[in-house]
Amino acid sequence: MRPAGDAYGGLIPQFFRFGPMTDHFHGRSANAMGQRTPVLGCECGEWGCWPLMACITATAAVVTWDSFEQPHRAERDCTAFGPFHFDRRRYHDALRVLSATMDSDDT
Repeated sequence: MRPAGDAYGGLIPQFFRFGPMTDHFHGRSANAMGQRTPVLGCECGEWGCWPLMACITATAAVVTWDSFEQPHRAERDCTAFGPFHFDRRRYHDALRVLSATMDSDDT
């Protein structure tokens, strides 16, 4: 997979209501597209424009992102990309910081 240039940017929650980030980044977002969750959006800021989707699964020890796809290019083979494994405790800590940052931005 070779995305052109700066094709991907971060997700911007102010542009779309993903719900609680802890739910979203555990693959439980109410607004996810099917079994996959957007983990990156288009560099323009609109996640639906050019999303990178992944299946997110969690065990007691590890959170895994795999089965990546770009839904606007279904023929693109992403099987060589990932899987990515994250220590569950560190992942949870990062989500706690993200949630706290977002909560402080809402006030």
